[in-house]
Amino acid sequence: MRPDSPLFTPNVLEIIREAGDLIRRHHGRLPAGSIDRKSTHDFVTDIDRRAEKMLVDALADILPGAAFLTEEETVQQRRAEYTWIIDPIDGTTNFIHGLYPVCVSVSLQHEGRTVWGAVYEVGAGEMFYADAEGAYLNGHPIAVSTCRNLDDALLATGFPYKDYDRLRPYMDSFEYLMFHTSGLRRLGSAAADLAYVAAGRMDGFFEYGLRPWDVAAGAFIVEKAGGRVSDFGGGQNWLYGREIIADNGLIHKEFLAVLKKRMRQ
Repeated sequence: MRPDSPLFTPNVLEIIREAGDLIRRHHGRLPAGSIDRKSTHDFVTDIDRRAEKMLVDALADILPGAAFLTEEETVQQRRAEYTWIIDPIDGTTNFIHGLYPVCVSVSLQHEGRTVWGAVYEVGAGEMFYADAEGAYLNGHPIAVSTCRNLDDALLATGFPYKDYDRLRPYMDSFEYLMFHTSGLRRLGSAAADLAYVAAGRMDGFFEYGLRPWDVAAGAFIVEKAGGRVSDFGGGQNWLYGREIIADNGLIHKEFLAVLKKRMRQ
Protein backbone atom coordinates (compact mmCIF):
# COMPACT_ATOMS: atom_id res chain seq x y z
CA MET A 1 0.00 0.00 0.00
CA ARG A 2 1.65 3.24 -1.16
CA PRO A 3 1.54 6.48 0.91
CA ASP A 4 -0.78 8.12 -1.64
CA SER A 5 -3.44 5.46 -1.04
CA PRO A 6 -6.49 6.83 0.83
CA LEU A 7 -6.22 3.88 3.22
CA PHE A 8 -2.55 4.41 4.06
CA THR A 9 -2.83 7.08 6.76
CA PRO A 10 -5.83 5.58 8.63
CA ASN A 11 -4.21 2.15 8.70
CA VAL A 12 -0.81 3.39 9.86
CA LEU A 13 -2.33 5.64 12.52
CA GLU A 14 -4.29 2.69 13.88
CA ILE A 15 -1.08 0.65 14.14
CA ILE A 16 0.59 3.49 16.03
CA ARG A 17 -2.38 3.83 18.40
CA GLU A 18 -2.18 0.11 19.19
CA ALA A 19 1.48 0.50 20.14
CA GLY A 20 0.47 3.52 22.23
CA ASP A 21 -2.18 1.44 24.02
CA LEU A 22 0.50 -1.07 25.02
CA ILE A 23 2.68 1.73 26.36
CA ARG A 24 -0.18 3.35 28.26
CA ARG A 25 -1.12 0.08 29.97
CA HIS A 26 2.39 -0.25 31.38
CA HIS A 27 3.03 3.42 32.11
CA GLY A 28 4.15 3.65 35.73
CA ARG A 29 3.67 -0.12 36.14
CA LEU A 30 6.97 -1.63 35.02
CA PRO A 31 7.89 -4.82 36.88
CA ALA A 32 11.29 -5.26 38.45
CA GLY A 33 13.93 -6.46 36.00
CA SER A 34 12.23 -5.02 32.92
CA ILE A 35 14.62 -2.05 32.57
CA ASP A 36 18.07 -2.38 30.99
CA ARG A 37 20.85 0.18 30.75
CA LYS A 38 22.14 0.60 27.17
CA SER A 39 24.81 3.11 28.23
CA THR A 40 25.28 5.88 30.78
CA HIS A 41 21.86 7.48 31.46
CA ASP A 42 20.37 5.66 28.45
CA PHE A 43 17.71 3.06 29.24
CA VAL A 44 15.50 0.61 27.40
CA THR A 45 12.55 -1.38 28.71
CA ASP A 46 10.82 -4.56 27.64
CA ILE A 47 7.94 -2.35 26.49
CA ASP A 48 10.24 -0.38 24.14
CA ARG A 49 11.17 -3.67 22.50
CA ARG A 50 7.63 -5.03 22.39
CA ALA A 51 6.20 -1.81 20.97
CA GLU A 52 8.91 -1.65 18.32
CA LYS A 53 8.28 -5.24 17.24
CA MET A 54 4.55 -4.53 17.03
CA LEU A 55 5.22 -1.54 14.79
CA VAL A 56 7.75 -3.29 12.57
CA ASP A 57 5.60 -6.38 12.05
CA ALA A 58 2.47 -4.40 11.21
CA LEU A 59 4.18 -1.79 9.02
CA ALA A 60 5.98 -4.50 7.07
CA ASP A 61 2.54 -5.72 6.00
CA ILE A 62 1.43 -2.21 5.04
CA LEU A 63 4.43 -1.61 2.78
CA PRO A 64 6.13 -4.89 1.84
CA GLY A 65 9.81 -4.61 1.00
CA ALA A 66 10.39 -1.40 2.94
CA ALA A 67 13.51 -1.01 5.09
CA PHE A 68 13.53 -0.02 8.75
CA LEU A 69 15.72 2.25 10.86
CA THR A 70 14.72 1.65 14.47
CA GLU A 71 16.09 2.71 17.84
CA GLU A 72 16.07 -0.75 19.41
CA GLU A 73 17.31 -2.49 16.25
CA THR A 74 14.43 -4.95 15.89
CA VAL A 75 15.57 -5.24 12.27
CA GLN A 76 18.71 -4.09 10.53
CA GLN A 77 18.59 -1.24 8.04
CA ARG A 78 19.01 -2.12 4.37
CA ARG A 79 18.68 -0.23 1.12
CA ALA A 80 15.16 0.05 -0.24
CA GLU A 81 12.88 2.49 -2.03
CA TYR A 82 11.00 3.17 1.22
CA THR A 83 12.39 3.31 4.76
CA TRP A 84 10.45 3.51 8.01
CA ILE A 85 12.19 5.40 10.83
CA ILE A 86 10.80 4.39 14.23
CA ASP A 87 11.20 5.35 17.86
CA PRO A 88 8.77 3.14 19.82
CA ILE A 89 9.03 5.25 22.99
CA ASP A 90 10.49 8.72 22.75
CA GLY A 91 10.73 9.76 26.38
CA THR A 92 11.76 6.43 27.88
CA THR A 93 13.01 8.08 31.08
CA ASN A 94 9.62 9.79 31.48
CA PHE A 95 7.97 6.43 30.86
CA ILE A 96 10.07 4.66 33.49
CA HIS A 97 9.23 7.30 36.08
CA GLY A 98 5.51 7.45 35.30
CA LEU A 99 5.72 10.88 33.65
CA TYR A 100 4.44 12.32 30.37
CA PRO A 101 4.95 13.23 27.55
CA VAL A 102 5.75 9.83 26.09
CA CYS A 103 5.57 9.51 22.32
CA VAL A 104 5.55 6.96 19.54
CA SER A 105 7.39 8.44 16.56
CA VAL A 106 7.08 6.98 13.05
CA SER A 107 8.13 8.46 9.72
CA LEU A 108 8.45 7.16 6.18
CA GLN A 109 11.13 8.13 3.68
CA HIS A 110 10.95 7.64 -0.07
CA GLU A 111 14.42 7.46 -1.61
CA GLY A 112 15.87 9.45 1.28
CA ARG A 113 13.16 12.12 1.47
CA THR A 114 10.55 12.11 4.24
CA VAL A 115 7.03 11.86 2.84
CA TRP A 116 4.97 10.99 5.90
CA GLY A 117 5.30 11.27 9.68
CA ALA A 118 3.38 10.85 12.92
CA VAL A 119 4.01 11.56 16.59
CA TYR A 120 1.53 10.04 19.03
CA GLU A 121 1.63 11.52 22.52
CA VAL A 122 0.31 8.64 24.56
CA GLY A 123 -0.70 10.48 27.72
CA ALA A 124 -3.08 12.94 26.06
CA GLY A 125 -4.04 10.64 23.21
CA GLU A 126 -2.91 13.28 20.70
CA MET A 127 -1.97 12.12 17.21
CA PHE A 128 0.12 14.66 15.31
CA TYR A 129 0.77 13.66 11.71
CA ALA A 130 1.65 15.07 8.31
CA ASP A 131 1.45 14.01 4.70
CA ALA A 132 1.92 15.74 1.37
CA GLU A 133 -1.15 17.89 1.97
CA GLY A 134 -0.38 19.35 5.40
CA ALA A 135 -0.12 18.76 9.14
CA TYR A 136 -2.84 17.64 11.52
CA LEU A 137 -3.71 16.95 15.15
CA ASN A 138 -6.38 14.29 15.61
CA GLY A 139 -7.61 15.02 12.08
CA HIS A 140 -7.70 18.81 12.37
CA PRO A 141 -5.23 21.05 10.49
CA ILE A 142 -2.49 22.68 12.57
CA ALA A 143 -0.04 25.49 11.91
CA VAL A 144 2.99 26.98 13.62
CA SER A 145 2.71 30.10 15.78
CA THR A 146 2.82 33.70 14.57
CA CYS A 147 5.41 34.91 17.10
CA ARG A 148 7.82 37.27 15.33
CA ASN A 149 10.41 38.08 17.99
CA LEU A 150 12.74 35.83 19.93
CA ASP A 151 12.14 37.92 23.04
CA ASP A 152 8.45 36.92 22.97
CA ALA A 153 9.07 33.28 22.09
CA LEU A 154 8.52 30.20 24.24
CA LEU A 155 11.21 27.65 23.41
CA ALA A 156 11.75 23.97 24.12
CA THR A 157 15.06 22.19 24.52
CA GLY A 158 16.53 18.94 25.73
CA PHE A 159 19.33 18.70 28.27
CA PRO A 160 22.39 16.63 27.34
CA TYR A 161 22.22 13.32 29.20
CA LYS A 162 25.25 11.40 27.91
CA ASP A 163 26.94 13.51 25.22
CA TYR A 164 28.70 16.26 27.16
CA ASP A 165 31.25 17.30 24.52
CA ARG A 166 29.29 20.47 23.74
CA LEU A 167 27.95 21.15 27.20
CA ARG A 168 29.69 24.50 27.70
CA PRO A 169 28.44 26.11 24.46
CA TYR A 170 25.02 24.59 25.12
CA MET A 171 24.90 26.19 28.58
CA ASP A 172 26.06 29.50 27.11
CA SER A 173 23.18 29.30 24.63
CA PHE A 174 20.77 28.30 27.39
CA GLU A 175 21.82 31.24 29.57
CA TYR A 176 21.46 33.73 26.74
CA LEU A 177 18.01 32.41 25.83
CA MET A 178 16.89 32.57 29.47
CA PHE A 179 17.36 36.33 29.31
CA HIS A 180 16.12 36.87 25.76
CA THR A 181 12.96 34.76 25.46
CA SER A 182 9.70 34.42 27.36
CA GLY A 183 10.79 31.01 28.67
CA LEU A 184 12.43 27.64 28.12
CA ARG A 185 10.82 24.24 28.65
CA ARG A 186 12.37 20.76 28.93
CA LEU A 187 9.70 18.09 28.45
CA GLY A 188 11.88 15.00 28.02
CA SER A 189 10.73 14.05 24.52
CA ALA A 190 12.11 15.65 21.37
CA ALA A 191 9.23 14.19 19.37
CA ALA A 192 6.74 15.99 21.62
CA ASP A 193 8.76 19.22 21.47
CA LEU A 194 8.67 19.18 17.68
CA ALA A 195 4.97 18.29 17.55
CA TYR A 196 4.18 21.17 19.89
CA VAL A 197 6.14 23.57 17.67
CA ALA A 198 4.09 22.33 14.71
CA ALA A 199 0.86 22.95 16.64
CA GLY A 200 1.91 26.47 17.69
CA ARG A 201 2.21 25.63 21.39
CA MET A 202 5.94 26.30 21.30
CA ASP A 203 7.63 28.83 19.04
CA GLY A 204 10.91 26.95 18.65
CA PHE A 205 13.06 24.03 19.74
CA PHE A 206 16.75 23.19 19.75
CA GLU A 207 18.84 20.26 20.92
CA TYR A 208 22.04 18.39 20.12
CA GLY A 209 22.96 14.72 20.46
CA LEU A 210 19.75 13.41 18.90
CA ARG A 211 19.39 10.49 16.51
CA PRO A 212 17.28 10.21 13.33
CA TRP A 213 14.41 8.36 15.04
CA ASP A 214 14.12 11.18 17.62
CA VAL A 215 13.48 13.90 15.04
CA ALA A 216 12.47 12.50 11.63
CA ALA A 217 8.70 12.49 12.14
CA GLY A 218 8.44 15.62 14.27
CA ALA A 219 10.60 17.74 11.99
CA PHE A 220 8.53 16.74 8.96
CA ILE A 221 5.35 17.73 10.81
CA VAL A 222 6.91 21.12 11.65
CA GLU A 223 7.76 21.74 8.00
CA LYS A 224 4.30 20.74 6.77
CA ALA A 225 2.76 23.02 9.43
CA GLY A 226 4.63 25.97 7.92
CA GLY A 227 7.74 25.97 10.11
CA ARG A 228 11.43 25.75 9.40
CA VAL A 229 14.05 23.17 10.37
CA SER A 230 17.84 23.35 10.10
CA ASP A 231 21.07 22.41 11.79
CA PHE A 232 22.92 24.96 13.95
CA GLY A 233 24.76 26.28 10.90
CA GLY A 234 21.58 26.92 8.95
CA GLY A 235 22.08 23.86 6.73
CA GLN A 236 20.05 20.71 6.29
CA ASN A 237 22.26 18.19 8.08
CA TRP A 238 19.86 17.85 11.01
CA LEU A 239 18.63 14.30 10.50
CA TYR A 240 22.03 12.63 10.85
CA GLY A 241 24.08 15.61 12.06
CA ARG A 242 22.87 15.26 15.68
CA GLU A 243 21.82 18.91 16.05
CA ILE A 244 18.52 20.55 15.21
CA ILE A 245 16.70 23.87 15.40
CA ALA A 246 13.01 23.99 14.52
CA ASP A 247 10.70 26.98 14.77
CA ASN A 248 7.84 28.86 13.18
CA GLY A 249 10.11 30.36 10.52
CA LEU A 250 9.45 33.91 11.68
CA ILE A 251 12.05 33.79 14.45
CA HIS A 252 14.46 31.49 12.61
CA LYS A 253 17.03 34.08 11.58
CA GLU A 254 17.31 35.53 15.09
CA PHE A 255 17.16 32.13 16.83
CA LEU A 256 19.71 30.61 14.44
CA ALA A 257 22.14 33.49 14.97
CA VAL A 258 22.23 32.72 18.72
CA LEU A 259 23.06 29.06 18.16
CA LYS A 260 25.42 29.60 15.26
CA LYS A 261 27.48 32.01 17.36
CA ARG A 262 27.65 29.75 20.43
CA MET A 263 27.17 26.13 19.34
CA ARG A 264 29.40 26.44 16.26
CA GLN A 265 32.38 27.96 18.10
